[in-house]
Amino acid sequence: MTTFSIRQIGDPVLRERSDDVTDIDGALASSVGVMVQTMYDAPGGGLAAPQVGITKRYFVFHDDESETALVAINPEIVEERGECEWTEGCLSIPDIGFTIVRPEFVTLRALDIDGNEFFMEADDYMGRMFQHELDHLDGVLAIDRVDKEQRKHIMRLLHERELVTPAPANPFG
Repeated sequence: MTTFSIRQIGDPVLRERSDDVTDIDGALASSVGVMVQTMYDAPGGGLAAPQVGITKRYFVFHDDESETALVAINPEIVEERGECEWTEGCLSIPDIGFTIVRPEFVTLRALDIDGNEFFMEADDYMGRMFQHELDHLDGVLAIDRVDKEQRKHIMRLLHERELVTPAPANPFG
């Protein structure tokens, strides 16, 4: 089956804020299908449209409860509670773990592939994944969420692997 190439850190498309999806049609459904295959082949638990070069507000993810892949179109977090620290990975910055503090619990509101609104409450891995994929839709990468020392260490690794030059902008200072 066809897959997309996953964009890597340094690709400018990863720093763009994505536009809302205005048409839920066959073209979108087709790209969602290819994204799901790309996500599973990577392998990953979620994949945002900008990671495959599409600057639209949607992401695909594996839902453990239904044991299927789903899409969240024009997603937003409508509730968040608590705080926890967790190590995250990112398909656009491979083989590096990022220790990030995020809300522990979130409620996601989005549209499904049929244009129906849905809500999902999530914590632990799923809640973090929603937040991580939403960051991609806003042009924010995991490296932007880490502290200064961790960022320096990660940038050193990225330069050694020749994955990034120059250092990406950090919208959080």
